[in-house]
Amino acid sequence: MRKKVLVGMSGGVDSTVAAILLQKDGYEVEGVYMKLHHKEGYHEDNYAKAQRVGDYLGIKVHFYDLSKEFEKEVYNYFVESYKDGLTPNPCVVCNRTIKFGKMIDFADSIKADYIATGHYVHCDGKYFYMADDPSKDQSYFLCKVKKEVLPRLIFPLASWKKDDVKAYAANIEVLKDFAIQKESSEICFVENSYDEVLAKHMNIDIPGETLDSEGNVVGTHKGYMHYTIGKRRGFFVNGAHDPHFVLAIKPKENQIIVGTKEKLEENEFEVKDINLFEPLTEFVCHVKVRYRTNAVPCHVVIKDDRAKVVLDEPVFGLAYGQMAAFYDDNRLLGGGVIC
Repeated sequence: MRKKVLVGMSGGVDSTVAAILLQKDGYEVEGVYMKLHHKEGYHEDNYAKAQRVGDYLGIKVHFYDLSKEFEKEVYNYFVESYKDGLTPNPCVVCNRTIKFGKMIDFADSIKADYIATGHYVHCDGKYFYMADDPSKDQSYFLCKVKKEVLPRLIFPLASWKKDDVKAYAANIEVLKDFAIQKESSEICFVENSYDEVLAKHMNIDIPGETLDSEGNVVGTHKGYMHYTIGKRRGFFVNGAHDPHFVLAIKPKENQIIVGTKEKLEENEFEVKDINLFEPLTEFVCHVKVRYRTNAVPCHVVIKDDRAKVVLDEPVFGLAYGQMAAFYDDNRLLGGGVIC
């Protein structure tokens, strides 16, 4: 009997090619389009594209409204994190709770053996591994996925390069436009900038004080929610000759602390809400503190669900609320929240 796989189909080229490849490999394929937010016109267009792929393949594409669950688990977390002066990573939370959480529940309801997406990442059922194309690797965003679901995950694009995926789609007459359509934004519900989202829920334009690292008032800013750790512009520092960067945010006082670049340097930090794919208490590995940064060698000690991470070389712009992802070479060990 053929194994059944449920493919998360967004209307984009990656999930489209993933579905085609799985069908060619002999799987019984069904698709699901997940409605996650209320951006006007967004879902109508993308679900129509997903249905077009379904018609081409002769498969069913379900429409799954998860907007309430997404708002509760991801969107509200995003807003509240900025309100608390933190830097959230909604994609990591979405992957844990929605894409590889609620989607698994839906797969069970249609008796699918596996679920698949267009992510660029390898998975052997026990661990995630970095994709062959390092520029597209998405393993960082999967550091909080529950280990119990890994045996049911398939990623057909793990060994592909993005240009090859586009070329593959371009050779299919009815899907040529998928190869040239605009890439979706990293955060699906953010149209232009995160502060536009926050402004829908609160007044983010309340001017406040800019402090130096000794606590002296040295200038002003336009409202603390406009800033993240490492930001260089958008605030005023009296008499500053060297570039200044945001070092810390004090949300209750509506203050930001700024300083020169060398003061952004961090040699150790802590991580909470740890998710690991194997039981570990003390280990040497590499850690990524943001998606678009290089992994840095480190020593990790875990005690009482918190980890102390001591770095072999410093990182700059470490942001509370962001995710730390731990790697052993190209194997993802897990991750947690920088605190």
